[in-house]
Amino acid sequence: MTVATLAKDDLAATSADVAPPVGTVVASTAVASAAVASAGDAAMRKRPKLRVKLPSGREWFDAAWPPVVGVLAFLGLWTALAPMVQTSLGALPGPGDVWDAFKGLMIEFSAARADAAAAVASGQLYSGPPTFIDQIFTSLKTVAMGVTLASLVAIPLGLVAGMSKRFNAAINPLVQVMRPISPLAWLPIVTMVVSASITSDDPTLPKSFVISAIVVMMCSLWPTLINTAIGTASIDKDLLNVGRVLRLTWRTRLTKLVLPSALPYIFTGMRLSLGVGWMVLIAAEMLAQNPGLGKFVWDEFQNGSEKSLSRIMVAVIVIGLIGFGLDRIMLVLQKLVGRDARS
Repeated sequence: MTVATLAKDDLAATSADVAPPVGTVVASTAVASAAVASAGDAAMRKRPKLRVKLPSGREWFDAAWPPVVGVLAFLGLWTALAPMVQTSLGALPGPGDVWDAFKGLMIEFSAARADAAAAVASGQLYSGPPTFIDQIFTSLKTVAMGVTLASLVAIPLGLVAGMSKRFNAAINPLVQVMRPISPLAWLPIVTMVVSASITSDDPTLPKSFVISAIVVMMCSLWPTLINTAIGTASIDKDLLNVGRVLRLTWRTRLTKLVLPSALPYIFTGMRLSLGVGWMVLIAAEMLAQNPGLGKFVWDEFQNGSEKSLSRIMVAVIVIGLIGFGLDRIMLVLQKLVGRDARS
């Protein structure tokens, strides 16, 4: 057998024929990378938009019939049992009586709006009493102000408490002591402080509005504070370690790592705070006689007429429906903000 031997020059020549020049490899790699990047950009541009698939009729029916049956059953029991419940103002009103009272309140609101328009047209100021609808909007503005103030205080404190164990340990006793305090206990203190602070005859914000908003803030900030601290403390430590390795600034870590991860907890706390604030507001308005739905209920109770009980029931149902609607609004905002944070 004859074995062919390759000379060193032949081996070098063979390698040179097989392997391309180094510059060619680098250029090819750069071109390939650019092509991949262009393909990725094109794929992102051509990515189909998200389409919302509406549920079928069967799915609508399966989702709708249990609550409808529950509400109808409740109305049936209410209609049957209401005449059996006697109060100092007569029998408890049924759904029909409450509906008639609601229509009466709407008629009063329409009449008041017509009187106000006539007064403005004649160059006078309308000085009639606030209607039921006016009281609703007053309560909504008050709870919005109170919960906003609570969020401005609670979210920064919660973020710092979640990121610093020492700060958390420092404020935890204060939170645990002040959280169970009733709004009825805060109301006299807040009233005295605000009355001493606002001495102008024509302040920018009415004194009663400021008192109610601060009481709402004092009682509704704790759920947001606690949930924000828990959400911040439960962030994956690997994310924070990556931030330290990349030498991100404190502000960048907060906005890019901490807030997106803690956002579900923050919104859960805000939803709880809004519910607490709405309940607190009604009690504060009743006790302090500040304008709002609470004062409307108290005035009707003091009135003691035959239709007062039906009007009180209207206010109770409206308070519940508004509370439910506020919670749904916060839930929708939570989903929208969470989707934007993920994208």
